[in-house]
Amino acid sequence: MAKHPSSNPPSILVADDQDDVLKSLRLLLKGEGYDVVCVDSPDKALRRFKKRSFDVILIDLNYTRDTTSGQEGLDLIRDLLACDSTATVVVMTAWATIDVAVEAMQLGARDFVQKPWDNARLLTIVSTQVALSRALRKGDRLENENRLLREQRKSSLLAKSRAMQPVLDMIDRVGPSDANVLITGDNGTGKGVVAQALHRRSDRADRPFITVNMGGLSVGVFESELFGHVKGAFTDAKADRAGRFELADGGTLFMDEIGNIPMEQQNKLLRLLETGEFERVGSSRTLRSDVRILTATNSDLDAAVEAGSFRQDLLYRLNTIHIHLPPMRERGEDILLLAKFFLERHRAKYRKRLSGFSPAAVKVMQEYDWPGNVRELDHAVERSVLLARGSEIKPEDLNLQPGRSPSANLDDMSLDDVEKYLIQRTLTRHGGNATRTAEALGLSRSAFYRRLQRLGL
Repeated sequence: MAKHPSSNPPSILVADDQDDVLKSLRLLLKGEGYDVVCVDSPDKALRRFKKRSFDVILIDLNYTRDTTSGQEGLDLIRDLLACDSTATVVVMTAWATIDVAVEAMQLGARDFVQKPWDNARLLTIVSTQVALSRALRKGDRLENENRLLREQRKSSLLAKSRAMQPVLDMIDRVGPSDANVLITGDNGTGKGVVAQALHRRSDRADRPFITVNMGGLSVGVFESELFGHVKGAFTDAKADRAGRFELADGGTLFMDEIGNIPMEQQNKLLRLLETGEFERVGSSRTLRSDVRILTATNSDLDAAVEAGSFRQDLLYRLNTIHIHLPPMRERGEDILLLAKFFLERHRAKYRKRLSGFSPAAVKVMQEYDWPGNVRELDHAVERSVLLARGSEIKPEDLNLQPGRSPSANLDDMSLDDVEKYLIQRTLTRHGGNATRTAEALGLSRSAFYRRLQRLGL
């Protein structure tokens, strides 16, 4: 890791009751160019924090001899965040169980390190949290003077509704950092668009942005797709192949449908996130990749953790920052804005001369519930462009009747259009659930995802 310039080194406050721990951390962190302040009690840590700001506060959870409850550290977290809700706290714990560390994360700590620590891992965590802390502060400091520029950037997301303002603000604040971001929301709300916006706002914008749909990866190809393989690793491995992590080196990897991966694959993914190291399938050579991780899901990962189907430590690695997208029904001001954008795109694609939407069509769109969210709006506009007979789109072209899927004139549609329409209708009927849709269509999950990709869905 590159050492920080002495002109403005990141500041770290370290709190631990063991003198040898303080000396070791001071030596390690100062050697990397950090400005380090060490204290041996929660009271001293709080007093120091009230006098000056720190990029990261690295604290132990226990300070009284023979105690293992972690209560002193948990109380310190509460006090620090009461003083400054944006404080970046990383906790240290010496026990095999991470239960107390998990509780600390729930209180607002950003990450945890288990003692005895691995130097490389600790430095990676500190570096990531410093970048996030500084990005958040920079966003706050420049907010007023950059308002016009921010509005221009937001316009690329085609959002002006009040419900989307927290999303747009968070993109501006954390986009420049390397922090992992978990994007949640219903199917079709635009999680992939937000991921691309985060990448464009980062220092990695001129580096690769690689997308992988985790829900479309079968168990047999998971490792090969993510980590790559060498020639002869398995029957169809006729040549060496780089995986998605190698392809995204220096850039951003966006993993969609992250909630769908099995536990065995979660273990392998966690190891890579913790160390940055992996091996291609069939090779013992360890590779490293510098990648920012963005993930998305429509699943409730907290419920999945409770059910034992998703690792809690993996969730904490993924959601350093959490961005939740509102459904289309809460974005009334954005409907016409998005509809006009989709209209422009599709009438150029299909070479249709259409002047726009009739007032009645606009009223229908604004009164419709949009259960399929932005994706359904896009599909509805595309279908109306194909079916419109006049110079403007009318309500009957949209056919957005509550509780009823839009119909289509199959005689006017190509085979691909019919297949796309059938998939869209079935997705809507099953509330956007890909697994149930695939079953209803008589397809395997992987075959279903291949069709989605081929049809641009």
